[in-house]
Amino acid sequence: MLDTAFSFSTRSQTEVKIDRLPSAWQEKAPVFMPTRELLTQYHWLLPLYENRHVDIEEHHIDLCKLLGAPAVKGSREKMVAELVAPLEEAMGGKVVLDKNGRFYLRIPGQGNLEMPLVAEGLRKLAMLARLITTGSLLDKGYLFWDEPEANLNPKLIKLVALAAVTLSQQGIQVVIATHSLFLLKELELLARAVKSPTTQQCYFALVKGPEGVEVEQSSQVDDLQTLVLLDEELAQSDRYLELA
Repeated sequence: MLDTAFSFSTRSQTEVKIDRLPSAWQEKAPVFMPTRELLTQYHWLLPLYENRHVDIEEHHIDLCKLLGAPAVKGSREKMVAELVAPLEEAMGGKVVLDKNGRFYLRIPGQGNLEMPLVAEGLRKLAMLARLITTGSLLDKGYLFWDEPEANLNPKLIKLVALAAVTLSQQGIQVVIATHSLFLLKELELLARAVKSPTTQQCYFALVKGPEGVEVEQSSQVDDLQTLVLLDEELAQSDRYLELA
């Protein structure tokens, strides 16, 4: 949905108050990216699910179908090339899918590198690049990303934050769940630097209260009263100074 505002109860009730009705329905299916990559499992996970009764999380299957979709062509190719360029530069190559259903990282001058041999953090970037290439993250839509900072060093976390902000500028709503203070501050810095009227940010903190889970919400991260990741960062700094 577009142009919608919600108010959630802070006492674990089932009430959801809609302050503003949607002006249009978003027909494009949302994309969910889990903490683990799926490129190395794609060649057996999807065929197994389609031919056997197995206990596999449905969102993994949905993501595999999006990863295996053909690349877009035509007028959108230029936009795709611009979005994936920094990701391919960080990975050192381009993500390709062969006829046997296996993903590789094609490195210029070196050939194809099997995806299991690629660092797991780079595989997450490869998934993002593939979703952009297939058009799953183009022309509006939703991206739900669980802990994108997992297995990434700070340099690559900065790239992930930049990719998220860039996607939001293309009309894609990006929802991120994170425990990384570094990623949180990087997103805030980029949002302030961009200052785009079409790109808005909102921060949420879930707090366990005496009557259930409470939700804190603000357009600025500094306005949140409860940030465990910040509290622990400060507590660690205090312990370090005491030892020093």
